[in-house]
Amino acid sequence: MTQTHDRYVSPLAARYASPAMQENFSYRRRSLIWRDLWIALAEAEHELGLDISAEQIAELRAAREDIDFDRVAELERQLRHDVMAHVHAYGEVAPSAKPILHLGATSCYVADGSDLIQMKEGMLILRDRLVAAMRALAEFCDEQKDLPVLGFTHFQPAQPTTMGKRASLWLQDFLLDLQELERLIDILPFRGVKGTTGTQASFLQLFDGDHQKVRDLEANVTKRMGFQRAVPVCGQTYPRKWDAMVLQTIAGIGVSAAKFATDIRLLAHRRELEEPFGTKQIGSSAMPYKRNPMRSERIGALARYLMNLAPNASETAANQWLERTLDDSANRRIAIPESFLAADAILLLVQDVSSGLIPYPRVIEANLAKELPFMATETLLMAAVQAGGDRQDLHERIRIHSHAAAARMKTEDGVNDLLERITADDAFACIKDRIQELVHPKGFVGRASEQVQDFLAEHVMPCLLKRSEVKAAAGEVSV
Repeated sequence: MTQTHDRYVSPLAARYASPAMQENFSYRRRSLIWRDLWIALAEAEHELGLDISAEQIAELRAAREDIDFDRVAELERQLRHDVMAHVHAYGEVAPSAKPILHLGATSCYVADGSDLIQMKEGMLILRDRLVAAMRALAEFCDEQKDLPVLGFTHFQPAQPTTMGKRASLWLQDFLLDLQELERLIDILPFRGVKGTTGTQASFLQLFDGDHQKVRDLEANVTKRMGFQRAVPVCGQTYPRKWDAMVLQTIAGIGVSAAKFATDIRLLAHRRELEEPFGTKQIGSSAMPYKRNPMRSERIGALARYLMNLAPNASETAANQWLERTLDDSANRRIAIPESFLAADAILLLVQDVSSGLIPYPRVIEANLAKELPFMATETLLMAAVQAGGDRQDLHERIRIHSHAAAARMKTEDGVNDLLERITADDAFACIKDRIQELVHPKGFVGRASEQVQDFLAEHVMPCLLKRSEVKAAAGEVSV
């Protein structure tokens, strides 16, 4: 990517987002969509009987990619209107079609139309990235479904689970994101051809008061631009509520990714799980030994930014006056593309991290062994009672031993000797030979392994198999 080093360039474009998402929201792409919208309008008006010739349409098509952006900029400086600058520039390279270009339309026909098309295509790019990330994470869940790990509530040691079960929580969040994203792709409407304040008055005049032809015109253009339907009613703009819905859905990806990345950072601190780390990667300029979870940290940073853009879209929707006000324009030019670029960058990282997660079973086993004796006390108590012991006496002994072991861990050498204390207590002689069996980690994870199997088989794999042809656009994780 060519950069101008004496001007600010958004890091989302320069460092993080993929070429596909950058191209989707590029100025050239937007300009070409505007021309596609003008061509579609002219073709539909021609088919419905307006005085627009096939030769004029052919000239529009032939000149579609002939965009002189310097000339457009010159015209915009003169006209102080970006859409009309493009109308005039297009008319200069398609002169026979200039008299009928933009016929009956308002600026929002192309501006809003291109926004909706770019958002829809952007959601398709994100859909593909989500699928790719989910494939990698599903594989990790399956591989690690049986590995017992210490569970946590309140970030305090709790009942064990398995590594795969924990990862399935991350995967389930992304599955929900995919379902919501695809729902929105399906229902996102086109603005249609609505005219200046949404009444279609200009088109009704062009068709001499023929309401059906106006309806047919809108249906025709809507279909040509790849949408199933247009908004039923609108002012000059399509309802900005749709922006709020789209950005909220995209921000949901940030929510899932932030949870995923935060958990990995916590586990990296415990040395139980690490994200990929390059053979020549430097973790710190000052501390050569460091293996900082920089990818997960970046996910968290970008997710925070993404999540904060969603309320912005809601405020914009809430502040639209009557049929329209222009205080949405500059805001949306930034907020919509940046949301998509941020989500794209996040999912590139999620896929990269999910594809190379590194668990450390020995550390996991040691951490679990340090806490498991406390969690096993009820199991030991029940076994000893079943072998003929006095429940109340055994309970008191376990309480005393547990407090003594905890005190040693906190104030002495950090060793948990609870099992040794119980084994040495004559009251537990009846189960002495079974204690190691009774405290085996697999006996405390419940149905964690089976839950992962069921979740993958019943929910995840059918979803991924249905999308087996989906392939994410190329992208690269950079510094």
